[in-house]
Amino acid sequence: MNLPHFRRARNVLALSVVCGVAVAAAASGPFDLSGKPIDPFQGKARARVFLFVRSDCPISNQYAPEVRRIAKEFANRGVEFWVVVPDKTATKAAIIKHMKAYGFPGQAIRDPNQVLVKRAKATISPEAAVFNAAGKEVYRGRIDNLYVNIGLERRAATTHDLEAAISAVLAGRPVKQPVTKAVGCWLADLD
Repeated sequence: MNLPHFRRARNVLALSVVCGVAVAAAASGPFDLSGKPIDPFQGKARARVFLFVRSDCPISNQYAPEVRRIAKEFANRGVEFWVVVPDKTATKAAIIKHMKAYGFPGQAIRDPNQVLVKRAKATISPEAAVFNAAGKEVYRGRIDNLYVNIGLERRAATTHDLEAAISAVLAGRPVKQPVTKAVGCWLADLD
């Protein structure tokens, strides 16, 4: 093989490898409800909130009104809300039904290969992760401290961790407590 042909073949091979990596990354997820790969970090959001949920987790479902309240508070302030469903068996119809039944705000996103779960280091449903405009995680943990443990809850939350984290990002301040312990159902049970 002469040198120009070798270079051309090498360039074609390199392009094939790059394209293959991009296709493999897209094939792993996350996905919109139509099954198309989606990158929730594209766009100009000032903050992105990911709420990791399981439809069979009663604590996740009980938090829907509080998450709606928080989303409403930050509406029109550049904050995107994403409901992440890491269950491989969840169908589009089941996710839509769950979102409507509990009124979760934001856009649902399927994460069957737990790409976002791993990026956020989420382990519990419900667990929230907040990323700043640069795509850096600045908060991960509970929505508030209503639940002390499974089966043990306060009469009312005394700290509102998710709300405080979003407020800090929008104000350009560091989050005071960047990691808190969420209480709920294990995401690992979905593997």
